Amino acid sequence: MKRNGGKSIHNGGSKSIWKQMRFNLLVLLVFAVSALLGLTLLQNTLLQNSQKVGQSLAQSYSVEEERNIAVFEMLMEFGTEYLDQQLQENASYESVQRWMSSFFDTVRDMFGEAVIDPYVVIDGKIIAANYREGDETYDVSEAEWYQKALAADGDIVFTDVYMDAITGHPVVTIAKTCGHSERVNIMAFDIFPENFQIAVNPQNLPVGGSYYLCDTKGTLLYAHTETEGSSREIQEYVKQLFGQIEAGEVDAPGEFVYDLEGAKWGVYYTAAPNGWMSIITVPFSTILGDLQTFTIWFLLLLIVLLLIVVGMSAREYVLNRRIERTNETVRVLGNSYYAIYRVNVEQETYDMIKGSDYIRGCLPQQGAYTDLLHQLSSVIESGTYQEFQDSFSIENIRSLMLRRVRNFGGDFRRVFDQELRWVQVQMLFDESLNRGEVVLCFREIDAEKQRQLQQMQLLQDSLEAARKSEQSQKNFFSSVSHEMCTPLNAILGLTELAGKYVKDAERIQDYLDKIETSSRQLLGLINDILELSRMEQGRMTLDRHSFNLRTCVAGCAEVFRPQAEKEKKKFEISIDLREEQVYGDSFRVGQILNNLLSNAFKFSGEGDSISVSVRQIDHQKHAKYQIRVSDTGAGMSKEFLERIYIPYERETRFGAKHVLGTGLGMPIVKSLVSQMGGEIVVESALGEGTTFTVTLPLEVAQEEPEVAEKKASHSAGTADGLQGKHILLAEDNAINMEIATELLHMHDMSVTQAWNGREAVECFRNSPPFGFDAILMDMQMPEMGGCEAARMIRSLDRPDALEVPILAVTANAFAEDIAATVDAGMNAHISKPIDFEILSTTLRDLIQIREEQHKE
Repeated sequence: MKRNGGKSIHNGGSKSIWKQMRFNLLVLLVFAVSALLGLTLLQNTLLQNSQKVGQSLAQSYSVEEERNIAVFEMLMEFGTEYLDQQLQENASYESVQRWMSSFFDTVRDMFGEAVIDPYVVIDGKIIAANYREGDETYDVSEAEWYQKALAADGDIVFTDVYMDAITGHPVVTIAKTCGHSERVNIMAFDIFPENFQIAVNPQNLPVGGSYYLCDTKGTLLYAHTETEGSSREIQEYVKQLFGQIEAGEVDAPGEFVYDLEGAKWGVYYTAAPNGWMSIITVPFSTILGDLQTFTIWFLLLLIVLLLIVVGMSAREYVLNRRIERTNETVRVLGNSYYAIYRVNVEQETYDMIKGSDYIRGCLPQQGAYTDLLHQLSSVIESGTYQEFQDSFSIENIRSLMLRRVRNFGGDFRRVFDQELRWVQVQMLFDESLNRGEVVLCFREIDAEKQRQLQQMQLLQDSLEAARKSEQSQKNFFSSVSHEMCTPLNAILGLTELAGKYVKDAERIQDYLDKIETSSRQLLGLINDILELSRMEQGRMTLDRHSFNLRTCVAGCAEVFRPQAEKEKKKFEISIDLREEQVYGDSFRVGQILNNLLSNAFKFSGEGDSISVSVRQIDHQKHAKYQIRVSDTGAGMSKEFLERIYIPYERETRFGAKHVLGTGLGMPIVKSLVSQMGGEIVVESALGEGTTFTVTLPLEVAQEEPEVAEKKASHSAGTADGLQGKHILLAEDNAINMEIATELLHMHDMSVTQAWNGREAVECFRNSPPFGFDAILMDMQMPEMGGCEAARMIRSLDRPDALEVPILAVTANAFAEDIAATVDAGMNAHISKPIDFEILSTTLRDLIQIREEQHKE
């Protein structure tokens, strides 16, 4: 479908405003660039002048320092000449000592106290004017100044700052050899930088400037600075300066460093003949102080001028922007609608602002409104045109205007290129239009309408699915209610009958057998519901251990043989395996087989055949095993086969309605097979029987024969070894307490009863150490639950508190319940109703482990 774009309204005034505004900004930009270039040239000039002044000042300080050095050298020359004369006259050490004392007094008068410490080395022995403890044992041959003096061959040498081995203070040593004999005689001055008295005139430094004197390695000898910081921080700062000077990073004008507070500083330096360096730093705020102030005022002026220019241009721009916005709005509306008409209801005319190709080819730009309606009748769907004509007739539009209806419209289907598409027609009324006028606009909404229709269909489908699910659950609850009531009624009725015939042992035994059968049916129903709950909540877990598949299948199948004989049904078992030992969950495999066989027996009658076959279909490490369960019973309808794995669904044809069950067995089987990575296929027809084929991938495992023998021997005699054991039983239900107590007494175990968790803790606390061999703990009890009681028992200060086996005996069989018992310190978990064989095996194993630990 072609589109006809709306006419754009162009505002020449807006363009002229932008042009004038750009010109003003360009002039202002040229002025700003010129001024900034001038400021840059002025800044460079100031930096170059500062470089010259700084270097001159650094050189003058260096010259002053050279004078001080020259004085030191003069004293050194005078001292070595006199010492040489003394040595030539074979003066004694005492004479040299007296002369050194006199010489030291002279130096002290010249430089002050503790500035220079002179001494001589004659034949390796130190003779000092100012004796220091350790001079007589100090090995001067290892000293840097000693080695440098020997290598200098009579020249005066200077050391860098080092820590004096005797005083532990920083010191600089000046040394020179004296005499021309074979004897090694050296005079040395120790100069202490901490007592330097350098003649630095602060008035010669620029405002805020600093002066630093450092040796050839950058160690600070003297500093005159206003920089705040510790001596260590200033030393690190000077070290950094020294490194940047050596790297040539501050030689050019304009290069700078940052001080300890992050401010910019210019650096100027000169090196003395002995390598000592004089460094002067000047803050950029001093060098460019007036220029920075001028720059700030210039920028402020530039900003003011910019605001004036923008303000003057913005005033006219705002006035014209409203017109531009109106034009933009019209263009947007023009792009949204493929046809727009202004309709005058008083004159009954139309004005085509924008129209489709078809209408523009049939009608003029302006004309009678009735002609427009007539022409639209050829493109609007015939079945809805009358409704369209009634809705947008002149009479109805007048009525809408009188009622102040500002927006009115609907959806219709219109022909575009011989194809029907959905369009939305709207009548818009507003006082800003001319009197008696409305706007009639058309917009294509086919894609949007299709989405709405699809969403509506999805909602309807979801509602229908919800209704079916609700009905299915109603059917399930009705079925479960009936299925649970059937064995429950049998239990209650048989119990009542047993009470009337207590003296008839044969009849009582028959009643008890039927009560047990009904109880197991009821337990099976409950287990199915719990299993489905775990499955739906994603809490069903698989174990992985080594087991014998032949033994597992045969054991599960043989359980049904007595039933087959009783019901006169043929029952065959066929097992063809090469690798029988596999890794997997034997319990879940048995659960799958049990469900399939239960269904086969339920839905087959007397004389029917039921078969179980297991075969290995490949022989790799991860082999596939196929389990097939077939029967010649009632079979299933084609319709039910599509719903067989849906929870709560049951086949109700033929005798199925009379069979116990919840319709949960097959969903559980399907879930287990899927979790094991296998697949299940069903083949069935009404009256022809059913065949289920389950294929499971199981990893082949190896197990030594003696391991199997140990397992077999371990399972025999479950109650052996428990006679005489003392059990603490915590249970709040009187019937459960009686049953558990009686079962334990029947196997010669003694029992101490506790009716809640707190009573169990007290019983254990008050018992002698190792008085109880095990504790059976219910989970949910008044006053204190089983988990809390187990934690308190484990925390008691007793030798058996951490060793006594604690078993959780509870109906809570979910994974998180088992995890809670483990966290509480319990050793095992036994589900209710209690399987005494499992309970006995678990008790015996835990008690045996405890006794073996004590033997060790």
